[in-house]
Amino acid sequence: MSDTPPDSLIPYDEIVQEALRAVVGRVLGQIEATGGELPGSHHFYITFKTGAPGVDIPAHLKERFPDEMTIVLQNKFWDLTVTDIGFSVGLSFNQMPAKLDIPFAAITAFVDPAVDFGLQFQAMSGESEPEAHEAAENDGSEQSDEARVVESEDGSNVVTVDFGKKK
Repeated sequence: MSDTPPDSLIPYDEIVQEALRAVVGRVLGQIEATGGELPGSHHFYITFKTGAPGVDIPAHLKERFPDEMTIVLQNKFWDLTVTDIGFSVGLSFNQMPAKLDIPFAAITAFVDPAVDFGLQFQAMSGESEPEAHEAAENDGSEQSDEARVVESEDGSNVVTVDFGKKK
């Protein structure tokens, strides 16, 4: 008898990742419904793959962040629009306005540090693991140096789903 689990014919990892990304969509949809007003001290760090299909960001940002970047939705953002497949938002980078279109499938992390809540997602299939990256430092937060998502060691509400793949 073997100790290794059998290969699943049901793609559980993909189903769970899709469901968790839907949480991001629901949260952003609630913010959109309130006209972009974040309740209380809530704010979001959203990390995404800049080269993922459907991502549309200005060329200067793509050049600066060729693999992955983190944006902050806190004080200065506008035109938040949420659809079934992603969201678009206006942000300022060094006092230059920019519109970003981000599919939910491109997101690798979502954090609301006000309540110690975070979701981390596996990289899209066919992509390598995320490399270390510089924080986006958009103009919406004084806390941009803390915009790196790190798995919590203190038991806070960071959810990491990792389904091991057989080699």
